[in-house]
Amino acid sequence: MPLPPDATALLLSGPRLALLVFAALMLLCMPPAWLRAGRDSRRLRGVGVWVKPLKFMAAVALFSFTTALLMLAVPDPVAAAAPLRHLSVLLIATATFEVSYITVQASRAEESHYNIRDPFHLAMNVLMAVGAVGMTASQAWLALVIVGQDRHWMASVTTLAVVTGLMLTWLLATASGFMLGGKRAPAGMGMPLMGWHRRADLRPAHFLGVHVQQCVPLFGLLAASLPAGGMALFVTLTLAYLLAWLLAIWAELKAGPLAASRAAS
Repeated sequence: MPLPPDATALLLSGPRLALLVFAALMLLCMPPAWLRAGRDSRRLRGVGVWVKPLKFMAAVALFSFTTALLMLAVPDPVAAAAPLRHLSVLLIATATFEVSYITVQASRAEESHYNIRDPFHLAMNVLMAVGAVGMTASQAWLALVIVGQDRHWMASVTTLAVVTGLMLTWLLATASGFMLGGKRAPAGMGMPLMGWHRRADLRPAHFLGVHVQQCVPLFGLLAASLPAGGMALFVTLTLAYLLAWLLAIWAELKAGPLAASRAAS
C-alpha cells in the first residue's frame, strides 16, 4: 500500500482533518487537567481524581490520529467520502462523550465507570459502554471500506496489516473492554506510569487490545521494508501480539476473585 502522491493534501482535508483537529483538541485539554491535578489532592480508590481523564485524553488523541492516518489506505477516498465522514462522526461523538463524562465526574471526585448507585449513573454507565463499542466499531467500519474498494487487499502486506489491525482493534478492545466492565481493577496505584497491578487486572489486556491499532500496521511497514520474507515476519509478529493479549487475559482469569480481593486490600 504505497502512500498516494497527494497524501498530505488528503490528510489535511475532510474527515481526516476533522480527526486530526479532534486529536489536537484532546492534547490541548491535557495541560489544564494536569495543572488541576497538581492542585487537587482528592483521590478515588487511592488514585488522584485527574489521572483517569488524562489517560483517556491521551488515548483518544492517539486513537483519532491513527485513524486519520489509516484512512490513507482507502484506495478511492472520494468514492468513500460518505462512510469515512460517518465513521469519523461516530468516533468523535462517542469519544467526546466518554472524555467529557469522565472529566466531569473527576471534577466532582466521583467515579465514572462502575458507578451505578442510582438510575442516572446507571444510565450513564450503559451509555459509556455503548460509546466505547462505537469507538471500536469505527475501526471495523474503516476496514470494511478498504476491503470493499480493494479486492486484492491481501496481496499487499501493508494493506493487509492495516485491515488486520483495524479488525483486531474492534475485536480485542471490545472483548477486553466488556470483560473489564464486569470485573474492575484492584484499588490503589500499581506499577509506575500505567498504574496497573501485577495480578487481577485486565487493564494490560485492554491496553494491548486498543493499541493493536498502531502496532499491527507498524508490523506491516516493517515487513514491507524487507527485500524478502516480509509476509512471514508480519504473520509471526501479529500472532505473537495476539498471543500476548491472550496471555494477559489468561493471567487475569487465572488470578480469580480471591487474588483480586487481596490486591484490593
